[in-house]
Amino acid sequence: MNKSKIWLSSPHMGGNEQKYVQEAFDTNWVAPLGPNVSGFEQDLENYLGGKHHVAALSSGTAALHLGLILLDVQPGDEVICQSMTFSASANPIAYLGATPVFVDSESETWNICPVALEEAIIDRISKGKKPKAIIAVHLYGMPFKVKEVMAVAEKYSIPVLEDSAEALGSTFQGKNCGTFGQLAALSFNGNKIITTSGGGALVSSQKEHKDKAVFLATQARDAAPHYQHSEIGYNYRLSNICAGIGRGQMEVLDQHIALRRKMHDFYVDLFKEVEGVTVFSEPNTDYFSNHWLSCIVIDPQKTNGITRETLRLAMEVENIECRPLWKPMHLQPIFEQYPYYGGKVAENLFENGLCLPSGSNLNAEDCARIKAVVETLFDF
Repeated sequence: MNKSKIWLSSPHMGGNEQKYVQEAFDTNWVAPLGPNVSGFEQDLENYLGGKHHVAALSSGTAALHLGLILLDVQPGDEVICQSMTFSASANPIAYLGATPVFVDSESETWNICPVALEEAIIDRISKGKKPKAIIAVHLYGMPFKVKEVMAVAEKYSIPVLEDSAEALGSTFQGKNCGTFGQLAALSFNGNKIITTSGGGALVSSQKEHKDKAVFLATQARDAAPHYQHSEIGYNYRLSNICAGIGRGQMEVLDQHIALRRKMHDFYVDLFKEVEGVTVFSEPNTDYFSNHWLSCIVIDPQKTNGITRETLRLAMEVENIECRPLWKPMHLQPIFEQYPYYGGKVAENLFENGLCLPSGSNLNAEDCARIKAVVETLFDF
């Protein structure tokens, strides 16, 4: 009998999603506007503390793209980007004809290194190219070093665009990720902590940013009785149907966070006696991660040669999905010609790190299967 698939991070419905979607059908609001879109935006604004404005969009990538446009990134400009991230963090830089400048991670949060960040800024300025923006990522739900990174950004007057795609519900010193930079992007892709099947949002403390983002996301149509366009626009608005799913998901967001954190605790306990395996955790109590994905780093010199790939393949045999950490952008064929600053922290994490099944819908049987593979492989 084939064993069912244990996914890395699968969608988890809460129950009321269908109610909101049915309301959209019943009222014929199936376009990229309607009560669910407005309601979902309000739900997110309330969750983030009520002082920020949210534009619901078709993806987190769209949010990053519009965020860079709002920061006036032009062809030929340079944008600093955390190297260890998903390609969607960097791709919008290329969409605009700008140049990405990649920066290494630090080992505590795995996010953009403040020291390497400042080195990059100083060097780019010395070359006559002051960066136009900084894209900093809260990787796997772990907040970046907010105080240090924001201090560097403020020192050189460079705006920060937070990639908070993986970090809804994470906080630093009690403040929500997605509320530190001038702008921030959220994602509601199918594998995120909550989903709209596909979707994202742009967050800003300025209402004019939201209004401009919505204008650009709806093909930049001017105020005229006919279709008139003075700017390039995009088809980036979230549909009322998808927003209905999001409204139902917001009702269970805190529950999902608690369940993801419970999975992290499961791995901490599972690997506590395994020398050479470190579970990615908060550096101190200033950090609160939603633990969107639980990750480990394996040191083969301390595990008798067992590598991250050894464990991944052992899991694969048992139909359990695991995935290497993000391959750094400066190592990607499409981006390898661009400037990079820092050492080999991101490279080493990629070589030795593994993402483990982390979904909020994993059950006791799933955990038992995962545990059995680990116990067999590490012989305990």
